[in-house]
Amino acid sequence: MDSKTFIRFSREEWQKFHQDGTEIEPIEQLAELVSLNDRLSQNDVRAIYGPMMHYLDLLIQQQNKANQQKQAFFGQENRTVPFIIGISGSVAVGKSTTARVLHQLLERLYPHKTIELMTTDGFLYPNAELERRNIMHRKGFPESYDMQHLLDFMIQLKTTNEPAAFPVYSHEIYDIVEGEYQVMNQPDIVIVEGINVLQLPENQTIYVSQFFDFSIYVDAHYKKIRQWFYERFEMHLDNAASDPENYYYRFRDYTEAERIEYADEVWYTINHLNLLQYILPTRERADLIIHKTDHHFIDEIFIRKY
Repeated sequence: MDSKTFIRFSREEWQKFHQDGTEIEPIEQLAELVSLNDRLSQNDVRAIYGPMMHYLDLLIQQQNKANQQKQAFFGQENRTVPFIIGISGSVAVGKSTTARVLHQLLERLYPHKTIELMTTDGFLYPNAELERRNIMHRKGFPESYDMQHLLDFMIQLKTTNEPAAFPVYSHEIYDIVEGEYQVMNQPDIVIVEGINVLQLPENQTIYVSQFFDFSIYVDAHYKKIRQWFYERFEMHLDNAASDPENYYYRFRDYTEAERIEYADEVWYTINHLNLLQYILPTRERADLIIHKTDHHFIDEIFIRKY
């Protein structure tokens, strides 16, 4: 990271930051929030997410006050403008764990507010459309998303009090669930997680990240991410062995060599390429970077200076 842009804190330095000296209480049923093959302990919650929550609380209070002052200045009706947090990073790096833990902690911090969580997977084109466009092999790349649909959703969420609906994606069937939507109705805080949330698509006049009030990038060396991807792939195959409806069921009869060959192909032709070309270049657009090392251990935090 550019030292001119970010301040680096070791884990030991970061865990000392608390707004009022209080610590975050343990999360009950933490294991249910942790993604497949990810790792997160109650100590991580205290050391990493505790200071992060205090920092977010400062920003949320400041933003709410600024929105109220702006509305009063223009003589507008007072309405809730959601504070939106974007979370990005590679496939298999642990974005979903970060999103779910933040969601849990924000609900605890603001028990009377509506906190919503969504992923941009719902804005992928359905598999049938990807096949029609001959880009199924590019699933997850920028062109595989209906970015205009995502932008329209973000505009509605940020500028109106109308309910905003978005499509539901299932990792079990590896596709959009036809006819199923999730609806947000005047949320106070929204967490948006996805590999593409900090990207700047070509020929767009506005970008998804322009709607964020704070953004997080989950980072690790690509060799570690590759290992985590392979381990997660094997776990997906094991979990799907008795479920014919699961996308990974089709690999049940693969030999170990065939599994490795398939995982290699997916990693090197899709995930690694996507990471290097489109995801990693967005890292320094984030406001906060969570850096991981072996076994998903968080060893450093980087905070944008401005």
